[in-house]
Amino acid sequence: MPSSPSPLRGTEQRGTALVLGTYVLWGLFPLYFRLLAAADAVEIIGYRITFTALTCLSLVALTRGWGRVRAVLADPGQVLVLAVSGLLITLNWLTYVYGVNTGRAADAALGYFINPLVTVALAALVLGERLRRAQGVAIVLAVVAVVVTTRGQVPWISLALAVTFGLYGLVKNQARTDPLTGLTLESCLVLPLGAGYLAHLAATGASTLQGPQGSAVLAVLLVLAGPVTALPLLLFAAGARRVPLSTVGLVQYVSPIMQFLLAWLVLGEEISPSRWVSMVLIWVATAVFSVDLVVQMRSLPGGRRG
Repeated sequence: MPSSPSPLRGTEQRGTALVLGTYVLWGLFPLYFRLLAAADAVEIIGYRITFTALTCLSLVALTRGWGRVRAVLADPGQVLVLAVSGLLITLNWLTYVYGVNTGRAADAALGYFINPLVTVALAALVLGERLRRAQGVAIVLAVVAVVVTTRGQVPWISLALAVTFGLYGLVKNQARTDPLTGLTLESCLVLPLGAGYLAHLAATGASTLQGPQGSAVLAVLLVLAGPVTALPLLLFAAGARRVPLSTVGLVQYVSPIMQFLLAWLVLGEEISPSRWVSMVLIWVATAVFSVDLVVQMRSLPGGRRG
């Protein structure tokens, strides 16, 4: 008779489903943020910061996690790390929303394609980690792709997204906290910026909700920016603990693939010939990087991350 699946295998399958589901949700972000296009990017980020903080604080209260929050707040070094990471992710969010709502969702997708390569390059430059040959080849291909894309205009949205998220990852790795506590404090530390800006708009009558484009539907969509931001991150954290790093490394490309296809086929963005050439180069670089990652993970004991 067939043997029953092992608990370890079931755990890995659930983790893969969580991680894949998270990247699918992120892949749909261009459609969500286009619904908020009546507001400018800075105002949207004000709502995103404010209601992410409120969502996380509510989850901390439900899970009785105040002790973990107080423990981190008692360490000034950790507070500084989370403040810096909060500023970096805020810049990343702002760049992304601006790109999507100005008709450059394809540029945003390119940024997240090259982000893993930028992360590896930053680790080599900042942490002194040694690049493997395949990683070096992938990075060179990505650089060539960016040069091809440039054609007299630097793809600053793509580069800003890749660099801010790469730096965010480096800084966040210094944080000694669980995902919910970390996201709660990150969002709360930048909350004065987000909530302060919204208060300024309201006081001067410049809020989108006070203008002719304001509506109850738009208000609800802006408030949902908090849960839409927080919940996928927490789902990802829950799933990533259950699967090999190689799985996460491969599945991460689901999101930019979806975003690129949405930009091209749904949002109607024009993809120039030079952009197609650069995207093919990026896909080749991604394939080289991914194959190298799988080979390296399989060479570890048990073929899994530690």
